[in-house]
Amino acid sequence: MSTDRSPLKVGLMVPSNNTTMEVELAAWLPAGSTVTTVKIPRGKGLLTRETLPAYRDSAIALARQHFASGGFDLITYGCTAAGFISGPAGDAELQTMLTEATGLPVVTTARAMVSALQHDKAKRIAVVTPYHDAVNVQLEAFLADGGISVARMDTFRAPDVVALGQITAEQVRDLARATMGPDCDALFIGCSQLPTRGILAGLQAEFGRPAWSSICATAWDAGRLPVAA
Repeated sequence: MSTDRSPLKVGLMVPSNNTTMEVELAAWLPAGSTVTTVKIPRGKGLLTRETLPAYRDSAIALARQHFASGGFDLITYGCTAAGFISGPAGDAELQTMLTEATGLPVVTTARAMVSALQHDKAKRIAVVTPYHDAVNVQLEAFLADGGISVARMDTFRAPDVVALGQITAEQVRDLARATMGPDCDALFIGCSQLPTRGILAGLQAEFGRPAWSSICATAWDAGRLPVAA
């Protein structure tokens, strides 16, 4: 997913439990890019509409503290579920607030998902997530707002962040194979904690159709974003 463009200095924001995105994002960005990670505090439970406002306020304060002093080209906001729960309007509002706090362009993973699938002209897709049904419904609505429907979906239904962190790339690959079908234009693997760097290219070759993940889509969107010289 890396391109021939110049290296980027990226500020990454992820939940405190995330152990995947920093390494995989760097591998997909243009060669020589650097990723500086700030982790947003959270409990062991999964994000909900009730816990999201405090989580968002914390993210904005941390962005202002760590990224407003210069030295970065852009911010990537890598909490996929938070974007879905906020909805397209709420996700765009957060994007604006992070830019106002830091003066930097911002890529959100939720919006990058839609942009990547639209780029490939995908209309009906297969989706794999670790989320419970309430978040999956919001994911589906986020995609629908971008003109993309979910033909097939399956989920690990991780009960908490501990279980989420134990899901392996092999498990993700197996669920993707079981979920993808001939009626789907593309595959999307949601959640920036799920490891996909080692399996995504193989799945795309196997299916003969685009295969995206939260992290891959974020890197792609960041790599095409205009930044200051």
